[in-house]
Amino acid sequence: MSPRRILKALSPLFACIGLLVVWQIASMRLGTESFPTAIETLKAVPAILTDKESIRNILDSMRRMAIGLTLAVLFAIPLGLMMGRVKAVANFFNPLMMIIYPVPKAALMPIIMLWLGVGDVSKTLVIFLGVSLPIIYHSFQGGKAVEEKMLWSGAAMGMSAPSRMLRIVLPAALPEILTGCRTGLVLALITMITSEMIARQSGAGNILFNALDMAQYDTVFAMILIVGLMGIIFDAVFEKVRMSLVRWSQPRDDMPLSFT
Repeated sequence: MSPRRILKALSPLFACIGLLVVWQIASMRLGTESFPTAIETLKAVPAILTDKESIRNILDSMRRMAIGLTLAVLFAIPLGLMMGRVKAVANFFNPLMMIIYPVPKAALMPIIMLWLGVGDVSKTLVIFLGVSLPIIYHSFQGGKAVEEKMLWSGAAMGMSAPSRMLRIVLPAALPEILTGCRTGLVLALITMITSEMIARQSGAGNILFNALDMAQYDTVFAMILIVGLMGIIFDAVFEKVRMSLVRWSQPRDDMPLSFT
């Protein structure tokens, strides 16, 4: 491997080390308890990851995030593709999206708590709302960009409308859909933490807020690092899945010619 490629591969590590160095120097210069040093924060990470209660809280967060994200994908992709291909559906839902999209989803949490309580349902619903809109938008853009001649060819070969949507529109729009899913994954993590900080029962957000209440600032910053690490891991796994799905969606020489 050439030195340039090695340097490129190690550049994220160098960036993290540089950030920790700047953090350490800034904390030492400020000398305030509310801004612990990078070393103190890193020492608090193993304590959190080896504590059974903290692990249970983190797993609760991941479960809520997984449920909300899955429900959003199952709902948003079909709706977005329908909006992209059926003008009447787009005309109905576009104004609703324009109204709902700018509203911070965490701002809805107090109202949802009044309706559904402070349990998992309200937190999962906030995650679902935060994730759905970008996936709908990107699915809509992907579905709208599909060339009409591909659909005409499918219809000429006897494909039904649902079959054309599944076998032509979905694979063609998949790269754009996956962009929306990647954005949704980030928003799922953000809304998950925010909802748990508002409705404090369990979860990573609950650990953060409790540590802040007790002035355990090293734990607060350690949890921020753990959440950031979760985001990096989720994104890396998603990238692997994305590459596999993109390869699946590409036309192959061994694909059948018959669409019936």
